[in-house]
Amino acid sequence: MILGILFSEFFKIGLFAVGGGLVTIPFLFELTRKYDWFSAQELMDMIAVSQSTPGPIGVNMATYAGFQTAGIEGGIIATFGLVLPSLIIVILISKLLTRWAENQCVNSVMSAIRPATVALILQAGINLFKMSIQDYYAALIAAVFFVLIYFYKKSPIFYIVLSAITGIVLKL
Repeated sequence: MILGILFSEFFKIGLFAVGGGLVTIPFLFELTRKYDWFSAQELMDMIAVSQSTPGPIGVNMATYAGFQTAGIEGGIIATFGLVLPSLIIVILISKLLTRWAENQCVNSVMSAIRPATVALILQAGINLFKMSIQDYYAALIAAVFFVLIYFYKKSPIFYIVLSAITGIVLKL
């Protein structure tokens, strides 16, 4: 039963999370309200782990959430549920888009999806901000890293390692 629900929920997420892995975050927050599979705090940990490990964040989070909920089978089922819609859609689009690439209706749909995707990512960022910034130290660290990332275009790996070192040094 739980595996079927996992598949169904992650299939829906995969179907509507247009724009990449970060867009899955609002859907995952919804799962924390709908089921007792994991808490919002555990979701924050999942996001941190998923951002820090190789691979697409959405797939990493589906695997982590599925494993957290129903073990190895849950991880496999949730990941498959998340990836299956993309697989189907990419196959269909690759067949149809070349034929319909100049179609005004298709172009209008794609033009509308882009800003909606940005809004979903922004909403996820706001939720993460609210949950992550618990005190002045966290706000200061976020502000410093924002400035560093904005002005010094280094690899994301550099900032992940630097933040880990910061956490160790400051004993956070």
